[in-house]
Amino acid sequence: MTRLLAFSRPPVGLLLVNLGTPDAPEPAAVRRFLAQFLADPRVVELPRLLWLPILHGIVLATRPQRVAAAYAQIWDRDSNEGPLKAITRRQAEKLHARADAGALGEAAPVRVDFAMRYGSPAIASRIEALMEEGCERIVVLPLYPQYAASTTASATDAVFDALKAMRRQPALRFLAPYFDDPAYIDALAQSVREELAKLDFEPQVLLASFHGLPQFQIDRGDPYRAQCETTAALLREALGMDARRLPIAFQSRFGRAKWIGPSTAETARDLAARGVKRLAVVAPGFSADCLETIEELGVEIRDVFLAAGGENYARLPCLNDGEAGLRLIETIAKRELAGWAS
Repeated sequence: MTRLLAFSRPPVGLLLVNLGTPDAPEPAAVRRFLAQFLADPRVVELPRLLWLPILHGIVLATRPQRVAAAYAQIWDRDSNEGPLKAITRRQAEKLHARADAGALGEAAPVRVDFAMRYGSPAIASRIEALMEEGCERIVVLPLYPQYAASTTASATDAVFDALKAMRRQPALRFLAPYFDDPAYIDALAQSVREELAKLDFEPQVLLASFHGLPQFQIDRGDPYRAQCETTAALLREALGMDARRLPIAFQSRFGRAKWIGPSTAETARDLAARGVKRLAVVAPGFSADCLETIEELGVEIRDVFLAAGGENYARLPCLNDGEAGLRLIETIAKRELAGWAS
């Protein structure tokens, strides 16, 4: 039951942001999504005169059909949305209910919404909607634990681009990367323990798979790899595992550039070749399940491992909108709202 609170200040906006998803599991929708995503200079750091003809002449002519087929396999039919969008929506709705009950502060009401960096709902549209509700102060929570220019910085770029079109702008705060936040590590460890307990086998190895980046982005100063390694080290400590029991790898390579490694596929194959028969994979860099976790880790990497001699394989779900994940978002949101809503 929602508690009635006597607020003395205007509402504060809380905007959850994640990467995005096509509007439908169809080639045309996937083509629009990929065109927006891969045209972002934060994502593909190549000269526009070189990259855009390749994007529109080759990539968008060949990839949408295959990607659409993959999305069709994982589409959330109940909400008619991609899993990432459906889960982020539920995270926002459940957090909003907690905010209504005063969990995020009692000095001002908190309006919780969500946006996708690519696709819909667009960041600009949700900032405008929060302002229409009277939110002159907005906290933006990019749900990327580890900082990467292609994710975190791209999200903040979109926020500032939206503000450029506004005569009256809100005051803003942005969530910093939370790769080593105790609340994040605790949530990961709790979720991993719970999911491992559900399995009908005991994994010999728990592989932490993070999204990959081109090596040159790291060479230019992106702290992403170091932050992933810190997350893995802290998770090992929380679970009482060493690096052999909980190794790290990187997935989702694209194009011909050198990417950070080792790759998740190569690691799964090597583990099987070394006699590991039982493997579980967790994706600590994703706050919600998506194509890269459900299809790539759940199907592609499973097939690689089993074909190389493995016998039992499991993909552990992301934090999603479960209790551990919601408690994490509530904790970091309340911290960022300090002085505004509490």
